[in-house]
Amino acid sequence: MPAAALYPEHLATLLARTEEALVRGGFDHLVVPSGTLHYQAFDDRDYPYAVNPQFKAWLPVTKAPGSWLVVTPGQRPTLVFLQPHDYWHVVPEAPGGYWAGHFDIVVVRDAAEAARHLPADPARCAILGEPQSALGDHVPNNPPAVIAYLEYHRAFKTPYEVAMMHEASRIGVRAHRAAERAFRAGASEFGIHLAYCQAAGQDANDLPYGNIVCLNEHAAVLHYTDRDRVPPKVARSFLIDAGASFGGYASDITRTYSAADDDFAALVAAVDAAQLRMCDAVRAGTDYRRIHLDAHLALAGILRDAGILRIDAADAVARGVSSAFFPHGIGHGIGLQVHDVAGFAASDAGGTIAKPDGHPYLRLTRTLEPGMVVTIEPGLYFIDMLLDELQAKGLGDTVDWDRVATFKPYGGIRIEDDVVCTDGAPLNLTREAFSAA
Repeated sequence: MPAAALYPEHLATLLARTEEALVRGGFDHLVVPSGTLHYQAFDDRDYPYAVNPQFKAWLPVTKAPGSWLVVTPGQRPTLVFLQPHDYWHVVPEAPGGYWAGHFDIVVVRDAAEAARHLPADPARCAILGEPQSALGDHVPNNPPAVIAYLEYHRAFKTPYEVAMMHEASRIGVRAHRAAERAFRAGASEFGIHLAYCQAAGQDANDLPYGNIVCLNEHAAVLHYTDRDRVPPKVARSFLIDAGASFGGYASDITRTYSAADDDFAALVAAVDAAQLRMCDAVRAGTDYRRIHLDAHLALAGILRDAGILRIDAADAVARGVSSAFFPHGIGHGIGLQVHDVAGFAASDAGGTIAKPDGHPYLRLTRTLEPGMVVTIEPGLYFIDMLLDELQAKGLGDTVDWDRVATFKPYGGIRIEDDVVCTDGAPLNLTREAFSAA
């Protein structure tokens, strides 16, 4: 179903959530600035603009700094849209599209002019934004009760949001396929990155996060973003963690490839098969922490089958050995932000759900419910620092170090999909996009 048909229900959902959030916070209006440009210290250059997520939740406008949204229960929302007189830069186009008819739109030519169209009493406003967005007496106050409620419920995506993420996945998959072709053709990390951006039609500032493009040992650095300009003499492996944006929503996709049909390729295939089983666990009523802990068991079993571990999977997890090879969380919520908010929220009134002991990097601890969208990204890595720690803890005898030496030149493996929890079987946005491509 096209976005235009889905948007009215999305807007109605946001209006209902806002009305309740304002009651909880004791406010009459929700006021959301789009954000402003930030300038570098001692320079006249600005940092790349990033729209306020609380703003783009309402409308697919991501490049209109200095604009404001005003929501008052019982009234049509108002968009105060800054379209400055400016011949130095591209001016945002006038608002239009399927969403525009649902707003009262006021176009202003100067940022200060927007203040005349905001509620008269700032004390009655929940203003969500950065301090730099302050306009006169309208200073962001970010009331905890309002934010807790809105962010908790942002985990439950509307059909409109799922459609936007589906398109972001389609764009991301198209770019991933181009990146794999560049790898097979012998490109450098930087060259692969450029091929990705070209295929996505998005540059580094449009993408939802910085591309992680790794050849060989660089895949052992979880957030590797250096991107060598010259190809290695021998390209053994390729890991790419890269997403795309659409209408303010993100995709987050990771794939790993071997250059040859070798033991590393077999290890990639084993992780891929296990990852699909983990994706199938994204079901209503499932504690996301359980998926993470089960992933450790599955990955430890793969390491045992590959001859890397000398102990069984349960023992490897119990003794912390699996964490040396899988040191991050199984995934996170995703939507308007790559690492979406309220991953630990106990309720829409606040509170936190603890991470499992010994697993500090898990970003989501909630029980899955229909409408939630999460990533599932198991990984196996050969990281010197973590392997040295195993030795230092007296656990060196649990590992076959000759097998480790075989795999270290490949760096590591990560496979990541974006998965929607439904009333039944999960919807894998990533795999669906790859199948369609």
